Amino acid sequence: MITDAISNSHLYSALNPRLSRAFDYIQQTDLPALSVGKYVIDGEDIYALVQEYDARPREEGVWEAHRRYIDLQVVIRGVEQFGYAHIGNLTPGDYDAAKDWLPLSGEGDFFRLQAGYFAIFMPEDAHMPGLAAGPHTAVKKLVVKISTP
Repeated sequence: MITDAISNSHLYSALNPRLSRAFDYIQQTDLPALSVGKYVIDGEDIYALVQEYDARPREEGVWEAHRRYIDLQVVIRGVEQFGYAHIGNLTPGDYDAAKDWLPLSGEGDFFRLQAGYFAIFMPEDAHMPGLAAGPHTAVKKLVVKISTP
């Protein structure tokens, strides 16, 4: 897992050419102007989902991981708390291949992202997104799905 400011995204572009393309999209797009929905960047290899929701309490969170996609999550508005754990430290549930979604259970660490910051979750990184980071729970977020080579 990697977290940093969008202004530092150039430091991570060399990790993966698809990740570089995703960061280019983020840098060239007026993120606050995007409406909720799906935005195709490079077919099913790279696409973005814009989400708006009220973040939920930590006790309602669900651990998840993905096998086919890297998640690049960018907070556009608000503050969101995330859970993080290596999947080897959690107990896996049943993988849903159609949704590329693996539920997990167990304990992990938590951190906050504010607008202008991102987190990269690799396939081995379990994460618990959508958690409230305080009394103001409204969040707008971009999730870029990047297929693994």
